[in-house]
Amino acid sequence: MSQDKAKSVNTTGHVWDDNLQELTNPLPMWWIWTFYITIVFSIIYWVMYPAWPIGHSYTKGVGNTITYTAKTVDGKDVQKTTHWNMRSKLMAEMNEHEAVQKQWFDKVAAMPFEEVSKNADLMSFVNSAGGSLFKDNCAPCHQAGGVGKIGFSPNLVDDVWIYGGTYDKIQETITLGRNGMMPTFRGVLPDAKIQQVGNYVLSLSGEPHNAEAAKAGDAIFHGEGGCHVCHGADAKGNPALGSANLTDKNWLWANVPGQATAEGKLGEVTKVITEGVSRGKMPTWGGRLKPEQIKVLTLYVHDSLGGGK
Repeated sequence: MSQDKAKSVNTTGHVWDDNLQELTNPLPMWWIWTFYITIVFSIIYWVMYPAWPIGHSYTKGVGNTITYTAKTVDGKDVQKTTHWNMRSKLMAEMNEHEAVQKQWFDKVAAMPFEEVSKNADLMSFVNSAGGSLFKDNCAPCHQAGGVGKIGFSPNLVDDVWIYGGTYDKIQETITLGRNGMMPTFRGVLPDAKIQQVGNYVLSLSGEPHNAEAAKAGDAIFHGEGGCHVCHGADAKGNPALGSANLTDKNWLWANVPGQATAEGKLGEVTKVITEGVSRGKMPTWGGRLKPEQIKVLTLYVHDSLGGGK
């Protein structure tokens, strides 16, 4: 900047390198007015909305009431009007969202499963609402995506269902829960015979086994062991009892796929036979979820997860 131009305006008096000076040009008027407007806006906002803490309370604001629906202790809906705040705003928005959701839940509840399954709009809602319900209520046991965990909970993605995979059966399972169990054979059969039955069970699904021991285990399975009473003479299980099909390669309680050796696989099977299964309990959701929510969840498990029959 030239020295002549610098002399035409006020400066701070600071000079660098002989001729470099710091000017004191005024701020643009648009900036000044914008600054004044923000001050006025702040004052109006402080008056209208909750703003300043006062002891154990705060200023509530004026002319900013909001009405929302709340539930009483006995579950009845009541209308509440209060000053605007983020909590009341959230409650009002949730009520609006629930009102919209209720319309879709009612549509699903009024139609047979098969018709809902063919309706693209309703299935879009099922995927959204059902996915949320599954994540909140089912995923802790059945894992994200419904893949389950051997020794803990069934896989809902495949088409193997110990209690049946139809709409009605899945709905029944969710509503009433399940209380599956298998008795321990410790003390009922000696260890040698448990080993033989274990080899027979492995032979049913083509796993490595001792053929001679499996032949003896076959006689025990259909004889003194009484395994056929629950699992069937063909060992394909019984959905009415929730007993597993032992002829496929799907394992719920014995982690046979996770073992690399024949000894390890046999150990997994004999452990289940010896100790039995006491953790096959699924809680009832009939008292926790509404019937229409259970129906949406049933459709989600059956259609969206893809394992229903």
